[in-house]
Amino acid sequence: MDGDSPLHTADGITDRIEAALGTDIRSVNELDGGLVGRVFRVERVDHPPVVAKLDDNPLDNEARMLRWLATETELPVPTVKHVEEGLLVMEYFDGDGRYDEQTQRALADHLAALHDVTADAYGFSFDTLSGPFLQSNPWTDSWIDFFREQRILPFARAARDDGSLPEVTFDRVLTLADRLDELLVEPDEPALVHGDIHPGNTVVQNGAVRAVLDPAIYFAHDEIDLSYIARSPEISDAFFDQYQRHRGIDEGYFDRRQGVYNAFHALENVRFFGAERLPRLRDTLDQINW
Repeated sequence: MDGDSPLHTADGITDRIEAALGTDIRSVNELDGGLVGRVFRVERVDHPPVVAKLDDNPLDNEARMLRWLATETELPVPTVKHVEEGLLVMEYFDGDGRYDEQTQRALADHLAALHDVTADAYGFSFDTLSGPFLQSNPWTDSWIDFFREQRILPFARAARDDGSLPEVTFDRVLTLADRLDELLVEPDEPALVHGDIHPGNTVVQNGAVRAVLDPAIYFAHDEIDLSYIARSPEISDAFFDQYQRHRGIDEGYFDRRQGVYNAFHALENVRFFGAERLPRLRDTLDQINW
């Protein structure tokens, strides 16, 4: 993104949002934590504040996912106010960022309910995004085939091609992909997953989850979301205890399959952030003896 573009300055953002929403803007302040694009809190005159996200990546895809979730699920997501090229305006939520046991249990309730949404196959009705990168979601009968062909291999090839993933590590990932039938299991049915669930993608306050952000949705094995949430130091046994009140966690997940999903997340980070994240990928491959 060209940070010097007049459309990306505070004045430029003000003009765009005023034109899009038809309301006067009192102030625009950039928020911390955005890994993709820039995010601003926008104070409006005589209206509640909104969030404005600016990015050169296709924000219409994020808007489409949020609108789908708002219509088809009970997951709390921000209302999309406006989307156009390079600009997404959404409902704003205050949060306190405290992940105590009550908050963890509330998130487990929401995630279990999301996973209760099912489909006849793995994938989704349209391609989605994970961060800035396209996720291809063709309907596929086998979870293991989908995970291999639409997640691990495309991400590995892209990271190799951009120079982030050296050939020796790329070959290790290929070996892992070849052996997925031995390491993973086919779930009873596809579950709708958030695709990048962690405390940084939620807004929490007073023990409640007010909004879940930055979806990367598709129908998958619910275990991939569990592995994503488990990587966060804020998450303890309270989350998993509550989740299991709603949905079981099959035997073998914690001691074997979680490591495979951790390896994929590490691979995603190599693609997102570059070769500086290689040590974690290598460590996770070592831990599952690959």
